[in-house]
Amino acid sequence: MDIDPRTPTVKNPPERFTGDVWLDPIAAPRTDGQRMIVAKGRFAPGARTAWHSHALGQTLHVTQGIAWVQARGGDRVELHAGQTAYCPPGEEHWHGAASDSFMEHLAMFDNADDPDTTTTWLEHVTDEQYDLPS
Repeated sequence: MDIDPRTPTVKNPPERFTGDVWLDPIAAPRTDGQRMIVAKGRFAPGARTAWHSHALGQTLHVTQGIAWVQARGGDRVELHAGQTAYCPPGEEHWHGAASDSFMEHLAMFDNADDPDTTTTWLEHVTDEQYDLPS
């Protein structure tokens, strides 16, 4: 068994996020053949990711607060603590906190064969897109 040292919380880059978002890494591949990545993301009210997709999909599990999640072309969905959303491979989507609530989630996905292609980051979610009623 390995016990990992505590990893410092990092603030996510503005190129990929709007608002204040903090990330705590939890798991990453350790040996050949492993792909799983898990991170805890904490979003201030109104904070959100840019549009993006994952080569092998992504699972989001809300642990606190209210999350908004939307697939490109779909309706915005509200999730509460204990709920899980799955974004299939290649689906363009965004996720973040509701406008009046902090939100924390576990983000889980697998590295692609080429880790540089695991996540494709796209344009920011505009304020108009974010505020559209679900």
